[in-house]
Amino acid sequence: MDEALIRSITAKVLQGLTSISSHIPIGVSARHVHLSKEHMEVLFGAGHMLTPHKGLMGGQFAAAETVSLVGRNPSAILKARVLGPLRAATQVEISLTDSRALGLSAPLRDSGNIAGSEAITLVGPFGTVYLKDGCIVARRHIHMPPADAARYGVKENDIVKVEIDGQRGGIFSEVLVRVDASFTLEMHIDTDEANAFGITSGVKARISN
Repeated sequence: MDEALIRSITAKVLQGLTSISSHIPIGVSARHVHLSKEHMEVLFGAGHMLTPHKGLMGGQFAAAETVSLVGRNPSAILKARVLGPLRAATQVEISLTDSRALGLSAPLRDSGNIAGSEAITLVGPFGTVYLKDGCIVARRHIHMPPADAARYGVKENDIVKVEIDGQRGGIFSEVLVRVDASFTLEMHIDTDEANAFGITSGVKARISN
């Protein structure tokens, strides 16, 4: 076979492998709640322990337990999933559509940044918790283990653009990079963003220059 042709074929194969390896799986985060021990016991009873339902990355899990979310509007959101393990502070993550439906103005924040955020009420089978702050719309982000961060040439708290190949396709700007050895490579967006881009199972993303 001609040497130039071999080089051409090899280059195309390598290009294809690079493209495949650059793809980032997408995880769509529905509304959910992280609870402190104090608030879990108010909502579900003294001594209650969360029941793991589905394992998530970094030792987290979706619990069998759910709560109702109540804002300023009469209608509530029922069966918002609780995620474990317990945290030091209770945090509610909803979409902008959820926020408006509840009559709230939940700010766009990084997870954990809840000081001065929106108030919300949680209703469980044993009691009710009012949060004066703690309700946010989570900022879109990518979880990466260190090896993937090195491969992409990014670090913790970098901001990148990400191209999506959904039914509509497009580019997400202002995507936060989170790096930790316990993470699996995955981009997290909420249901509003997934619907806007027509994202279905198997659609992947890639960091855009």
